[in-house]
Amino acid sequence: MPDELETILRLVAEGKLTPEEATPIIDALTRAERAEEAGSGDPDFSGIDALSHLGERVNRRVQRQVQRTHERIERAHERAARERERAEERLAAAGNRHSRHERGRQLRIRVTERGRQVVNLRIPIGFVETALQFVPGLGGDQTQRIRTAVQAGAIGPILDVEEEDGSGVLISVE
Repeated sequence: MPDELETILRLVAEGKLTPEEATPIIDALTRAERAEEAGSGDPDFSGIDALSHLGERVNRRVQRQVQRTHERIERAHERAARERERAEERLAAAGNRHSRHERGRQLRIRVTERGRQVVNLRIPIGFVETALQFVPGLGGDQTQRIRTAVQAGAIGPILDVEEEDGSGVLISVE
């Protein structure tokens, strides 16, 4: 019986049994132990029934605890999945912002005459199509080249023409 008593006390210490629940079990165990010592040979079955009933209660309690633990784990998995989705959305949004920043924001047109800058225009990308109609001296090929580069999201020089005397045109996306 000392092993059974030790088990009951351990269950109380772990919080799986309350002292009130443990009392009838301990009483039944001690009665059965006293009966054996007295040599009656007839164990007290009412104590065993109480022990059996209490064992079922403990079993149900443990099952409820296991079920609650499973539910908490499932909720944690669901929260983690939602957080992963939010993180992926934030990354995608950041990637879109990054892509927008990588794409040119403006078209720059610089014209120099004999090494001296005479034109320095910055045109927002949204107005490039309209602005190209008003830039004198651009042929159809250069205009199409600029349109293609802007639509492709290119960054850097599109057209760079420089004469020996320092005159030239630089069209770039920045």
